[in-house]
Amino acid sequence: MSGHSKWSTIKHKKGAADARRGKIFTKLIKEITTAARIGGGDIEANPRLRVAVIRARAENMTKENIERAIKRGATAAEGGEMYEEYTYEGYGPGGVAVLVEALTDNKNRTTAEVRHIFSRYNGNLGEAGSVAWIFTKKGYISFDKRTVDEDKLMEIALEAGAEDVTEDEGALEVLTDASQFETVKKVFDQHNMKYQEAQIDMIPQTSVKLEGKSAETMLKLMETLEDSDDVQNVHANFDISLHEMERLSQ
Repeated sequence: MSGHSKWSTIKHKKGAADARRGKIFTKLIKEITTAARIGGGDIEANPRLRVAVIRARAENMTKENIERAIKRGATAAEGGEMYEEYTYEGYGPGGVAVLVEALTDNKNRTTAEVRHIFSRYNGNLGEAGSVAWIFTKKGYISFDKRTVDEDKLMEIALEAGAEDVTEDEGALEVLTDASQFETVKKVFDQHNMKYQEAQIDMIPQTSVKLEGKSAETMLKLMETLEDSDDVQNVHANFDISLHEMERLSQ
């Protein structure tokens, strides 16, 4: 698997600072509101909303804030901004494929900002379809190998319907079909197995190994894109060792 999963783990460790700035909550509220507007406010009947709420709870968002965001999106009387979804495809240092998912009320502003960020860190935007084919939507759940029994984890995961369990630099990673993500996650919850990360993600079929200056520039590109108010998610197929990534993220 690509280094993106390692980057997500490091981001999660650094997440407290982001939460204080309100960045994470702002993005989650935008996603919940949009999901409710598109598919309705019933969590059980709206898979996208269900996943968004799972992410919000994982970040310790209060029940009241979640319910307010759902109501804001599902009830016309509540008003609120109307966000449109856009996907940007491009290349980072070393030819790394980058997929950017945005929610915005001003496409021109967002496009200009995303293009500027790519250019600033030795990347460039590509045409629609240029890199999307590299990624497949999957459920992704990772565990610290030191805290779980590997055999038990594999048995529970495969019985619950997971596609694969792999090891990567001390992490045990469970992949599922996107439609089976919640089912598998629920089984882990029932067994009180504590995961590091659980989300629907875009998993690359191939990866590009980076080190040194290219690795440093790639992580700066990721961080700057994710810091943009209009960007919801960034997916990339770089492969950087966990040791180097932690060193560069100090």
